[in-house]
Amino acid sequence: MSKINPVVHFEMPAEDKNRMAKFYTNTFGWKIQQLGPEMGDYMVVSTSETDAKGHPVKPGNIGGGFYQKTDDPISQHPSLVIAVDDIRESMKKVAEAGGKILGGDPNKPGEPGDIPGVGLYCSFIDTEGNRVSMLQPSDM
Repeated sequence: MSKINPVVHFEMPAEDKNRMAKFYTNTFGWKIQQLGPEMGDYMVVSTSETDAKGHPVKPGNIGGGFYQKTDDPISQHPSLVIAVDDIRESMKKVAEAGGKILGGDPNKPGEPGDIPGVGLYCSFIDTEGNRVSMLQPSDM
């Protein structure tokens, strides 16, 4: 039986990230951490209790992030992030299955990007036009 790769993160675009953060904090009690410009002013979202590294304590729970919506249609819809053991092997499988690799490194299209302290990251378009991402966590 082949390994099942879990969904470990979600991403949601926002026209106004502060308004969005306030909504989800007040409505669902989520905790938001604003990152700096070196991380694209991304907002990390905790949807449950986390450990010292920011990982959910309860198995099966996931966190996410809010990012600035742009004019690019790909950035305008929520997406999921799937954890993989080997990002390059998974990129190959996505392409072989009919997906389109977008990449994660803004300076090298089609190549994974490195998120410092988190891992290698790559987005792709699935066969139905959905933007999805995969992450090879640093601790794997």
